[in-house]
Amino acid sequence: MSTTIDLAIIGAGPYGLSLAAHLSGTGLDVTVFGQPMQFWRDSMPNGMVLKSEGFASDLWHPDDALTLRDFCRSEGLPYQHAGLPVPLETFCHYGLEFQRRFVPNLDPRLVAQLDHERGRFVLRFHTGQTVVARQVVLAVGIGLFPEVPAALDAIGGPCCGHSSKYRDLDRFAGQEVLVIGGGASGVEMAALISQAGGRATVAARHERIGFCGAPAPRSLLDRLRAPQSGLGTGWRSWACVTAPWLFHRMPRDFRHMIVRRHLGPAPGWTARAEIERNVTVVLRAEPTASRMFGARPSVTFSVAGEGTRTITADHVIAATGYQAEVARLGFIGPQLRDAIRCEGPTPFLSQAFESSVPGLFMTGPIAANSFGPLLRFAYGAGFASRRLSRHLARKSLRRPVPAEPELAMA
Repeated sequence: MSTTIDLAIIGAGPYGLSLAAHLSGTGLDVTVFGQPMQFWRDSMPNGMVLKSEGFASDLWHPDDALTLRDFCRSEGLPYQHAGLPVPLETFCHYGLEFQRRFVPNLDPRLVAQLDHERGRFVLRFHTGQTVVARQVVLAVGIGLFPEVPAALDAIGGPCCGHSSKYRDLDRFAGQEVLVIGGGASGVEMAALISQAGGRATVAARHERIGFCGAPAPRSLLDRLRAPQSGLGTGWRSWACVTAPWLFHRMPRDFRHMIVRRHLGPAPGWTARAEIERNVTVVLRAEPTASRMFGARPSVTFSVAGEGTRTITADHVIAATGYQAEVARLGFIGPQLRDAIRCEGPTPFLSQAFESSVPGLFMTGPIAANSFGPLLRFAYGAGFASRRLSRHLARKSLRRPVPAEPELAMA
């Protein structure tokens, strides 16, 4: 026996929770599936701070209820609109409180498989239970898309893993750790490992580590030359925040190029001092091969201007980012996945976030190539929730229910 609902939101991070809050007064039967704030709680290291400013770290309610500022004031926690880094722990507790207040009917089960049968969507769970939904929104974040270079395949296992697998870095006290990746996750993770008593080396393919600038007073001329937005400073970031609907209308190659190039992986300024004092940095280094020397992993790099260089450590962490692709959504059934029209690796989406499969919507990083870099960040949940909730509320989801299909048990 299955349950039938109007809308299933798969994913309980900032995008899923913000959308559910926007839909709470529409009369639609909506259920969010997933562990609340799971990626932030389980796949980011203790001690990390957010790159986004305080004002750009809200979850979104249609009445602007419970902003991060409100939460910090109620809990007696420090908060500034800008210039004071937001601790990861604070953000996670804030997200859980937002969920408790505005999405109390969240279902923590993880969807094992999503299929499309006879015009409706079937969510199957590992327990064998099923839920039927007229429409589905995928708000899965980046947790399903870790990218690890093939050059590290030979050392994959207990001594090497993607950065998303490491929460507690105190385990590396007294150890040598090689972190591959010069972006935010890699550099900030190396700084935290160093602070925990480990000896960290960062290998980055860029010519320098492009730290974000520390906060400083900005004159009127500074603000005119580079206005501040939820994605940082600069007119391009401002445009990405204010006109994602216009970005959607741009040619495909232009959109993909902007998403690829704008707002690259830049570490936060808070890690700079520790990196410059205590962490070895190898620049213009591309991993080409790996092997085990006894119990220790070793990685060989091609280093521009130097040739090859091999680094052996006690542990290797691949802080090599995420690549959002429809093909990596492994819980989507093969027939449904094949029916999703793509532009390259990502879905073709309408201005209402709807895929080529009627009733299947996608938001968050998987939608960035359609709506711009804004969708790569939690701040984009505001735009996505407003636009998508208006569209869903206008549609007649309370039409007569078709005859229930026969469902195969998972």
